Amino acid sequence: MVRTDDAYGACVAITRQQARNFSYGIRLLPEPKRDALSAVYAFARRIDDIGDGDLSPEVKLKGLEDARTDLRSVEFGLDAGSGDPVLLALADATRRFDLPLDAFDDLIDGCRADVLGVEYGSFPALRKYCQCVAGSIGRLSLAVFGSPDRARDEPVADDLGVALQLTNILRDVVEDLDNGRVYLPTDELERFGCTLDRDAHGAFVDDTENLLALLEFQAARAYEWYERGLRLLDVLDGRSRACCAAMAGIYHRLLTRMALRPSLVLRGRTGLPDWEKAFVACVALMGGTP
Repeated sequence: MVRTDDAYGACVAITRQQARNFSYGIRLLPEPKRDALSAVYAFARRIDDIGDGDLSPEVKLKGLEDARTDLRSVEFGLDAGSGDPVLLALADATRRFDLPLDAFDDLIDGCRADVLGVEYGSFPALRKYCQCVAGSIGRLSLAVFGSPDRARDEPVADDLGVALQLTNILRDVVEDLDNGRVYLPTDELERFGCTLDRDAHGAFVDDTENLLALLEFQAARAYEWYERGLRLLDVLDGRSRACCAAMAGIYHRLLTRMALRPSLVLRGRTGLPDWEKAFVACVALMGGTP
């Protein structure tokens, strides 16, 4: 039997090793909240890894349904997953923070869409996907942070999740194409005269100005979602606010880098150096905003 402290320790380790951006914010939380949010991340990471792995679609879909079964075990207090440190930590975090576990069902649904190769004809369809894969984590995070009115604040947390996912989509355009995925809405590709087709050397064949204009448009939309989502900072306590501001601030700064130089997006995945992420976290800890 895995001890609860050891289970949380395993989740914290997973978060520090794999959450290259979120870990800077999570470290700013007091230990109970840090442990709980690490458990949330570790289980979300497990779901993402199933969807992104090299296995066949059939095996991935089976793995996602197995994750849903594990979730029901946590939800109903069953003992089936008690030897699994991530499930054990998630179960304890759920009891302590009343996590809305159905949000993980949304994440699983979003990963199913990835496996099935769903494309998005318009932004409303893409927004629904973003709410599944990132807004869900926003709602779970809000439960850990604490809120005087969760019913009022969950939609705002959802908006911030959409902002973060739109940033991911912009950052990963090339990587997603390499994996056979396109998240930019089809009607907007058509409006800007872009196909995302590439030649034998991997260079985009569309008119460069049109493609850059499309990317600038996507960045401007993401900024609008940050404006909505960052209202969440006003309702959080000091350390929770710092955590949220650090995580959002890193992505916001990444978005700014891509917005100023959209050509970077076409060269591959863009990131921030570790020192810059640490700087954003320090500013957040001192009460700064993105």
